[in-house]
Amino acid sequence: MNIVVTHTLSVPSSSSSSYYSEPGLYDKTVEMLTSDTMKHLIAGGVAGAVSRTVVSPMERMKILFQVQGPNMPAYTGVWSTLGRMWKEEGWRGFMRGNGTNVIRMIPYSASQFAAYEQFKSALMEPGKSELDTPRRLVAGGLSGVVSVACTYPLDLVRTRLSIQSASLSISSNSSTPAKKQPGIVSTVKLIYRTEGGLRGLYRGLWPTTLGVAPYVALNFQCYEVLKDYLIPIQEDHGNIRKLFCGALAGSIAQTIIYPLDVLRRRFQVSGMNSMDYKYNGTWHALKTMAQKEGFKSLYRGLLPNYLKVAPAMGVTFYSYELCKEIMHAK
Repeated sequence: MNIVVTHTLSVPSSSSSSYYSEPGLYDKTVEMLTSDTMKHLIAGGVAGAVSRTVVSPMERMKILFQVQGPNMPAYTGVWSTLGRMWKEEGWRGFMRGNGTNVIRMIPYSASQFAAYEQFKSALMEPGKSELDTPRRLVAGGLSGVVSVACTYPLDLVRTRLSIQSASLSISSNSSTPAKKQPGIVSTVKLIYRTEGGLRGLYRGLWPTTLGVAPYVALNFQCYEVLKDYLIPIQEDHGNIRKLFCGALAGSIAQTIIYPLDVLRRRFQVSGMNSMDYKYNGTWHALKTMAQKEGFKSLYRGLLPNYLKVAPAMGVTFYSYELCKEIMHAK
């Protein structure tokens, strides 16, 4: 007599149903990627990368004007400087430091726009759809602080890369420039090793924050006001007006805080042996520049800055709004 014993393995129906009913990792991932916050991050990153690449020659020229002192005016005018950059370095001269700038601008712009949208939601009064001026300025300022804190070392490296191959960065004690300029990683290592470690990578953070926070606050405030004034809610052909609003907003904000932007660049290059800038602090730097170089030194490079900021901010806001529309972000 043969006895057959069968064993039936079963999974409790309750656990099985709960496994399929609860959101899995895939569902959570899809939800995160399609959230408004992620859309704002993507839109901001795209906007930053596109805008900075478009104006890369003007960005580098502005930095060269800002960091050169009165005793070494190697670059004196917009067109002559552009010509000299092309003659000495070719196309690479126009794009010098742009790779680092794009790497910086993607997280910088992404975090700035995403943070602004989050602060807007947090500061919004019940029953209203728009922030009043004080709250909008606070939201913009805080988003500027967030973006600077996330990406400052890359901004420092970008500045160093922008000037290291320029004529003004050659030390007076050296008759020939270095044959090969270091790249992004080499520059980071050099700063870390020779300028105090992590502290060296954040040199100039305080004046940068002092400048960026009010700049971003004014930028968003001016853009929102101009957009409400110039672009009706149901306007179907407002692309040119969006570009204009962004350009004008950026120009207004930059004019107000420009001396702090010059100060930021001076601190960022003060650790280089070829740059003879020694400042004890923000106010000491402002006083020293005004006394030794004149008040106009605080606005050195303002013209090429306008040529950069106006199209850059126009493209930034337009690209951001366009990406939001494409992704149906709120």
